[in-house]
Amino acid sequence: MEQDDHNPAQGYLKTEEWDEVKTEQLAGHYAAILSLLGEDISRDGLQKTPLRVAKSIQFLTQGYAQDPHAILRGALFREEYQQMVIVKDIELYSLCEHHLLPFYGKAHVAYIPDGYITGLSKIARVVDAFARRLQVQERLTRQILECIHETLHPLGVAVVIEAAHMCMQMRGVEKQNSVTTTSAFKGAFLSDSKTREEFVQLIKGSLS
Repeated sequence: MEQDDHNPAQGYLKTEEWDEVKTEQLAGHYAAILSLLGEDISRDGLQKTPLRVAKSIQFLTQGYAQDPHAILRGALFREEYQQMVIVKDIELYSLCEHHLLPFYGKAHVAYIPDGYITGLSKIARVVDAFARRLQVQERLTRQILECIHETLHPLGVAVVIEAAHMCMQMRGVEKQNSVTTTSAFKGAFLSDSKTREEFVQLIKGSLS
């Protein structure tokens, strides 16, 4: 377990816990990779790098240990509200499963309740739970949509994600200004063009 500097007067302590066996195994693999690349892992700047990366990759993929449906159920409230609820500009960071390079951007999520609402922060947590895995943007968009639909049973769900992919910017085609947009709609957002258009208009100022 690691802990940050703590001022007792603040009454808050942030801790991080790591599986020692898994972390040691990952560090060993990263040390081997660095050696294969021609690096001297005994030099000052790299001595602790395998351990740091082992911890980093576990942080970046922590979504595998999270249940997005349980996140929503943890703050489920009965409420007779049947208008659009939008949480936009949700920052997201993920790893492309093809090259293990980051893609990052923002998600816009909307749903129309049918008897139940969830805490607003839970929508952002669901985005994180799916993003903190090896991903492709198309699947990430669909997973967020399906999770909200299956858990809240709303009248409709809409998800739009805009992201920049380092695998396009740093390597390959090297297009630094490219942005990828994906969308998924269900229920009223899919069947009613006016509802879908209202959603698009409400997030329009946030779109690139």
